[in-house]
Amino acid sequence: MSILTQLKSGNILDNRTTGPLPKERRSNWVRLRTLIILRWIAIFGQLVAIIVAQSVFKLNLDLGFCLMAVGTLIIANLIAIFVYPKNKRVTEQELTLMLLFDVTQLSALLYLTGGLHNPFALLILAPVSIAATALRTGPTIIIGVVAIALATLVLLFHLPLHDAAGTVLRMPQIFVFGFWTAILIGVVFLGGYARSVASEITTMSEALLATQMALAREQKITDLAGVVAAAAHELGTPLATIKLASTELIDDLDGQGALQEDARLIRDQTDRCRDILRDMGRAGKDDLHMHYAPLIAVIRDASEPHSDRGKTVTVSAKPADGGDTQQPDIKRSSEIIHGLRNLIQNAVDFADTSVWVNASWSDTTITVRIMDDGDGFPPNIIGRIGDPYVSDRRSDTTATSRPGYQGMGLGLFIAKTLLERSGAELVFANGRDAPQTPETQKSHKGAIVEVIWPTDSISRPKGSNSLPLGANTPIPT
Repeated sequence: MSILTQLKSGNILDNRTTGPLPKERRSNWVRLRTLIILRWIAIFGQLVAIIVAQSVFKLNLDLGFCLMAVGTLIIANLIAIFVYPKNKRVTEQELTLMLLFDVTQLSALLYLTGGLHNPFALLILAPVSIAATALRTGPTIIIGVVAIALATLVLLFHLPLHDAAGTVLRMPQIFVFGFWTAILIGVVFLGGYARSVASEITTMSEALLATQMALAREQKITDLAGVVAAAAHELGTPLATIKLASTELIDDLDGQGALQEDARLIRDQTDRCRDILRDMGRAGKDDLHMHYAPLIAVIRDASEPHSDRGKTVTVSAKPADGGDTQQPDIKRSSEIIHGLRNLIQNAVDFADTSVWVNASWSDTTITVRIMDDGDGFPPNIIGRIGDPYVSDRRSDTTATSRPGYQGMGLGLFIAKTLLERSGAELVFANGRDAPQTPETQKSHKGAIVEVIWPTDSISRPKGSNSLPLGANTPIPT
């Protein structure tokens, strides 16, 4: 099962752009305790506002009904405290109902205290903002529509505010209408704005999680390769000794004097093998020879899983103009291998027949260019390549050539994130937009991805080839 399958029942390496954004499951995100605390703050504010209006400004309020409206919120909070555990996280349906209750309670209080002539009517935006950040689009729209409807009702129907002398306190109608318009626009604008920001944060968090999972998987594969190599190195001598002793034992079956000594030797060497295997089983050893490899070897390692998928993958390496003819050894890290592998898979997915992976190096930079002969990146999203969940409507050609394909941009996002983490800079382009030679203008017409590293960031330090590597160290667990 792929990583994105675990996240969204998709494919982590479906990279280019097609397919809709999957629906989000945003329930069980908000703790009930957080909502309870926010409600206590609202209750305290409502009580203070009522007391100040009654005692300081001498407003003639229907104190009994006002306290009853606040009391319903207090009762709801107490029920939530005593019925549910402290660590409960509310579901989407529960949060929707709670926010609808809060909007209704606040509207009832506004009805008792002058409607939209009360400046605290602006607080009706608070439940809408919470819904936009914590709920999906459907429930958010429902709460927004209810808030607008209730604001309209308290605009038309409310109990007027009176001072101690019985004078009705009213704002001019044009101000009240402007206030209602501001609330309506605020519900739409703030709700939409908060929803957009929350969705952006959500998709980025999920994409980064997928990146971490992909990197962890690649690191396990790399560590396993190191363990296998270390096992081959460390078990070579005892196994050879056992083989030699067994051969001598077979040859000396006729004599009993050497048989006992050979049998003892076999036993000792078997014990030694057992100890090594036990040591590697508890904490595998990292093979230091695996830390660096020739540039072409790392690229072939990245492209090997896609070499038999029906497309021709050609890998080449040569020095850039004025560069050293000796091929550099670069870090064989999980970030580099997995990032290049994703880019190569993307090229193979969308190539017609061929993919070219060309590497070059100079004294200052190491460059890997991945090209294909497909249709290239869609022009309308080429500036946003590398963002997670970049989606676009599929063309008829893509739908026919890759039925059921749904790309969400995660593969390119993961590749870009991992490679930039290793110090690389990525450039995305289309071959038909780039200068071409007569030999390449017909073939290299698809997408081009260029990965450029500073030489010092990934190459083996100069002069270190002649230094001893030392003992293999245990892999951290």
